[in-house]
Amino acid sequence: MNPSPVLCWLRRDLRLSDHATLSRAQQCGPVLAVFVFDPALLTGLPANDKRVAFICAALDEIRTRLRALGSELVVSYGDPQQQLPCIAQDCGARQLFFARDYEPMALARDAAITQILETQGVTVEAVKDQVVFEQDELLSKAGQPYTVFTPYARAWRAQLTPASYAAWPVKLESRYFAARDSLPAQWRGDEKPIAVPGFANANLAALTIQTGERGARALLQDFATRIARYGELRDYPARKGVSYLSAHLRFGTVSIRELVRLALEDGSAGAMVWLNELIWREFYQQWLWHFPEAEQTSFKPAYRNLVWPGEDSHFDAWCAGQTGYPLVDAAMRQLKLSGYMHNRLRMVAASFLVKDLLIDWQRGERYFASQLLDYDMAANCGGWQWAASTGCDAQPWFRIFNPVTQSQKFDADGHFIRRYVPELAVLDNKAIHAPWLAKTLPETFLLGRDYPAPIVEHASQREKALALFGR
Repeated sequence: MNPSPVLCWLRRDLRLSDHATLSRAQQCGPVLAVFVFDPALLTGLPANDKRVAFICAALDEIRTRLRALGSELVVSYGDPQQQLPCIAQDCGARQLFFARDYEPMALARDAAITQILETQGVTVEAVKDQVVFEQDELLSKAGQPYTVFTPYARAWRAQLTPASYAAWPVKLESRYFAARDSLPAQWRGDEKPIAVPGFANANLAALTIQTGERGARALLQDFATRIARYGELRDYPARKGVSYLSAHLRFGTVSIRELVRLALEDGSAGAMVWLNELIWREFYQQWLWHFPEAEQTSFKPAYRNLVWPGEDSHFDAWCAGQTGYPLVDAAMRQLKLSGYMHNRLRMVAASFLVKDLLIDWQRGERYFASQLLDYDMAANCGGWQWAASTGCDAQPWFRIFNPVTQSQKFDADGHFIRRYVPELAVLDNKAIHAPWLAKTLPETFLLGRDYPAPIVEHASQREKALALFGR
């Protein structure tokens, strides 16, 4: 008689190495890995949503590896509150493990599922996996959550020990996983690629990065050769300076602990700058957990009742990459095409929407949420509120990015702009940053016909933003 399987519910941890949940589950019996496509998270997404395709590719890789061990990845479609109890009952499972999430909706869902399963006689255990420090593990000396990054980062580094980022071992041997042939037929899956009805999940052509744990490994190995120069190259979107691992970190095809180990083992100045970015991610995770209302409203109460005078037509132009500001437009087109936007450009594009177009940051946050392959609620809300001066930021509200000087500084030769705004490729390296200021333009190029004139004037909009935030 086969022993009862231990369910490992995969969510934001789509890998089979350095896996806290899987490692913990293996201590209790043969593991049956489970993934549930939740309609509540899929509703409203376009049929070609890149995130769904990325998830399916990662799951296909996991399933292939588990089947090679004689096991299975159970993939289910429906409300987890209904699906998980059914899987547990049908498969005779008496334990379920999952990695904690910190978003408001996820916390409510997990609490409800835990109650249902425990009523059914299934023991549920949540473990820490997607962060190094979670919840109340880092508090100020006064016992309060940090709301400014620098002291949080100082505390994070001070509390870090080798045990904090040690790998969770996973035994990839048949005897540590539930046998596929012991499962009820309805949970054994078929031979088709994993896909969600209504989504073009099997078509990965739209993805511009490698998927799954193997894709993460390849990117990590490549970045390890460049990490020392991260600090000097990270702000230049046309340079290969960043890790391109954000989507993999978001979906857990790589472990946060492995990334911390890479930074510390390298030890270069560039690696320490990159580690700081990983700490920013954790800062926003604990911030959203302590202040879940920040998902829906400005963190700073003074800005919760601002009346934003921006125009809908300007928001539409911003989304379409047709504002007349080349670097902003290039950034927005990169996002729409690839599901990715360079981090420096996220700040520039967000500042432009809020401080130049005078449009509520929440509209931009929602648009990014609909487009970003690496969308993470905590980082997205935190980043937008940082740009809008409404969130956790020690800098005052009068920080406003100038989209032209940002372009001149970080894309001096216009390489990035030419890639995503090809209609400007005929302009020289000076004119390409602000075509409306050029003394002469090529005869074949007409501003307003071939590329829009600026929809607003930065200097005057800056004054309006200062008046709006300063009142």
